[in-house]
Amino acid sequence: MAEKMKALVSYAPYDNRYEEYQKPKAEKGEIVLKVKGCGICAGDIKAYHGGIRIWGTSEENRYIEAPCIGGHEFFGEVVELGEDVEDYDIGDVLVAEQIVPCGECKFCKSGAYWMCTRSAVFGFKQYANGGFAEYVKLDKNCLIHKVPKEFTAEQAVLIEPIACGMHAVEQAQIQHSDVVVIAGLGAIGTSMVNIASLALPKMVIGIDVKENRLEMGKKFGEDVVLNPAKCDVAEEIRRLTDGLGCDVYIEASGSPRSVTQGMDALRNLGRYVQMGVFAQEVTADWNTIGDGKELTIIGSHLSALTYDSVIQGIASGKIKTEGLISHKFKLSDWEEAFKATELPDAMKVMMEP
Repeated sequence: MAEKMKALVSYAPYDNRYEEYQKPKAEKGEIVLKVKGCGICAGDIKAYHGGIRIWGTSEENRYIEAPCIGGHEFFGEVVELGEDVEDYDIGDVLVAEQIVPCGECKFCKSGAYWMCTRSAVFGFKQYANGGFAEYVKLDKNCLIHKVPKEFTAEQAVLIEPIACGMHAVEQAQIQHSDVVVIAGLGAIGTSMVNIASLALPKMVIGIDVKENRLEMGKKFGEDVVLNPAKCDVAEEIRRLTDGLGCDVYIEASGSPRSVTQGMDALRNLGRYVQMGVFAQEVTADWNTIGDGKELTIIGSHLSALTYDSVIQGIASGKIKTEGLISHKFKLSDWEEAFKATELPDAMKVMMEP
């Protein structure tokens, strides 16, 4: 009889169930981890609330394969090794990158695995069940990294979201003379403030509607904080830059209003990086992008070759983590944990089995 474990299984919008589920078994090239912790991503919340990008409008354009176990911000301890697994031992603490690449498509073969056409992110596919469970299986194609023994559970959970933030900052190609704006100061946005400030730009400006997040951002390297509920952000940025506007605008909030705000705040020839994920389609004035300001629009998807640098940065203390985990819950209390993500003082919420 197959062994069972407890897991949070997604069946449909607003239908998550904490129940018994078959415990994974390591086949050739695979690893099974005992989950030690898993963060709740905005994507997990959007999935629960029926986000159209995840559930689609029909079976044909649906991304998620339900029922499946959510959660991609996990880490855990090796408890089972499949045949031919090398470099890892029972008891090692590991983190896997959030995507399970196919290894066969054009992008995987060129090294751009994060753009794999299969686009299988842990927690959204039945063959890539995630970390909202007692155990999780790592596919033979997974990109795996060892977690230093001195890392706390909070630091280990933050590796994945900070890695996504680092990729977005790298996409911006920040120069020392740049005025950089980061819009949306959740755990990822706040870590981007930290990472952007390490490039020593002229100024880092943080934007959020929550005062506690603005205060947190100051500790992570913001020079100026702006609350769009209290001021005209674009006007303030122009005032701070002799009327020119910012050089870089990184959108990390997933708010449609932040897009037009960014277009307005950028200087001519400015660089706009889209990192946040939206719940619906967003419109913008393409005349501003083209004929008006000749802006460069840059996408940022997942974490792209940044895990090792993030782990090294956290270990050295250059990348800060204190305060980014605001709430911790047991997996069995998942409903309370999901609600906590909407609290005024929430940053990153994590769950433990």
